Amino acid sequence: MNVNPTYPLFPIFAILGFIVVLMPLPWHLQAWNSGTCMYIVWTALACLFQFVNSVVWSNNALNVAPIWCDISTKLFIGASVGIPAAGLCISRRLYKIAVIKTVAVTREDKRRSVMVDLGITIGLPVMVMALHYVVQGHRFDILEDVGCWPSIYNTIPAYFLVFMWPTLLGCVSFVFSALNLRAFYKRRLEFSQLLTSNSSMNVGQYVRLMALACIEMSSTIPISIIILCITNKAVPIQPWISWDNTHYDFSRVVLYPAVVWKSNPDYVASVEMTRWLFPACGFLFFALFGFAAEARKHYRAAFVSVVKFFGYKPASRDAQRPSPGWKRNLNKSLDEVTSSSLPVYVASFPHHDKREASFAFSSKSSTSASDLEKGINCSSPTLPRYSQENSVSPTVTDFSDFDSSTKRSDVVAMRSPSHPCSMGIDDVPASHRPFTLPSVLPVGVNGARMSRCLDAGIAISVQTQYAIAL
Repeated sequence: MNVNPTYPLFPIFAILGFIVVLMPLPWHLQAWNSGTCMYIVWTALACLFQFVNSVVWSNNALNVAPIWCDISTKLFIGASVGIPAAGLCISRRLYKIAVIKTVAVTREDKRRSVMVDLGITIGLPVMVMALHYVVQGHRFDILEDVGCWPSIYNTIPAYFLVFMWPTLLGCVSFVFSALNLRAFYKRRLEFSQLLTSNSSMNVGQYVRLMALACIEMSSTIPISIIILCITNKAVPIQPWISWDNTHYDFSRVVLYPAVVWKSNPDYVASVEMTRWLFPACGFLFFALFGFAAEARKHYRAAFVSVVKFFGYKPASRDAQRPSPGWKRNLNKSLDEVTSSSLPVYVASFPHHDKREASFAFSSKSSTSASDLEKGINCSSPTLPRYSQENSVSPTVTDFSDFDSSTKRSDVVAMRSPSHPCSMGIDDVPASHRPFTLPSVLPVGVNGARMSRCLDAGIAISVQTQYAIAL
């Protein structure tokens, strides 16, 4: 019979915390956020070990996996130090961004910053795991429904070697977070310009990281102090006698049934609060970073990869996005106009023959350039030659033959009788009569030559207009 009525609850939250905290890891690795990545790693490891322990040792307190317990208990102590250390690195990096004065950040600077963060988030927990051996009274404990639990001899050296680190790291992180808030308030107007110098972080990421740092700042110190007080109340402090006394019968494993360890309410509160902190850190991190724009983009890419594996090809985002209302109305109006009012038009492309003259016309014209010349029975007009004795400028026009009383009919009457086939201006319909500027002829042009030029100009103009109309 299961004596723990909440048994499925903790394993479910532990495995969910392990999954959701790992989801933002890829893009934080791409951004070189070493402190954030180590926060994810330590939280995920703690959630995974707690999940396995709660499932394997449900309703039993047997030593079925001693090697596993040796590893999990050491990593449990490392995670209790590594998570606050990662919070310290996050606060430290945010403070450096807030007070930055140089825009250029070289790759060597990034590498140096990553090495410092890894030294804090990995080196410090490993050091505490090694120091734990000094105050480790025996191999480990096994609590029914909880699993493997580290053994710490509650003596004065244990506070300086193991217990003080979460509180100390929380205090340092508190200082950096306070300085970060102060720097952000002072330089809030140029905040966007500060982040442009850091291409791996935008405004949203900075705000979320600052929120995570503030939550860590406000919760690490109180929670660590409360756990210490409860533990001291449940297990009183013992005097340090000697190394041999502390490590006497070190290889033993103490087994605690649920009815034994749950009989002490203070100890129960200390154990439950400690193990529930790890899934809480995972869900807190996911709440801040799991719904960001970059997270949704990666979720969509992962979903598309999975469905493509099964043969389904989803439509693109542009195809799924509905078109605006004005565009739909415009397309509908164009469809209605095209289907009801506009005639069907097919463009034809006639064959173009090689033209031999600059005044050649299309095939629709009934008269070619040579026929036109024959119709007016005159050759192309040529400009007269000027003698050097004539000192008059060739651009001067002689209007001696025309006065203000000269009419168009008089000009027509000046045509030469030797051209009976020439076309007069009166023979052209009014709708086809072109507008021509007065001719500017050189001095010395006689009336017959002027008449011939006028006839040729009128005939060419009429024929051109006729061909264009066709």
